[in-house]
Amino acid sequence: MKKRKIIFQYNAPFTLTFALISLIALILGWLTDGATTTKFFCVYRSSLTDPLTYLRFFTHTLGHASLSHYTGNILLLLVLGPGLEERYGSRSIFFATLITALVSGLVQWIFFPSVALLGASGVVFMMIIMASLGGARGDGIPLTLIFVFLFYVGEEVYDGIFVSDNISQLTHIVGGICGAVLGMSLRRRS
Repeated sequence: MKKRKIIFQYNAPFTLTFALISLIALILGWLTDGATTTKFFCVYRSSLTDPLTYLRFFTHTLGHASLSHYTGNILLLLVLGPGLEERYGSRSIFFATLITALVSGLVQWIFFPSVALLGASGVVFMMIIMASLGGARGDGIPLTLIFVFLFYVGEEVYDGIFVSDNISQLTHIVGGICGAVLGMSLRRRS
């Protein structure tokens, strides 16, 4: 009997790389008692003369406050990312993530000067909305997109008004809007 060789595939390069860099950022945060997380992986109001301000507009999506925060975001990213990379390509998902990170980082920096933001939840919600576009034909708007968007935005608005927690519902909404706009744009191109 011939032995079968097990071959591991790096099947979703962007998704896997994002997850690994986020894990490294989390470990660095543990080793530095949060100093690297604050300096490189949070977006907050800081001087525009500081070059790291511009970097943090993007890298805040890689930082996480705890292992449970990391796993909550990254598990969904690992479920959604490979299908989206297969459908739209790794490069397109990379740029969609950059745009979502920049938009959510700028919104946080402009409107919430006394609060820091970190985590991949905006990117995850961008992916949720993009995934709901799956199976759409032609130029029509899929009902799955409408239902997911309504339920999702409705819950985030409710939570933002009535629930006091450390979760940025606005970032989720921004991620969802980016997912809808970018997903529709990518769908038309492909």
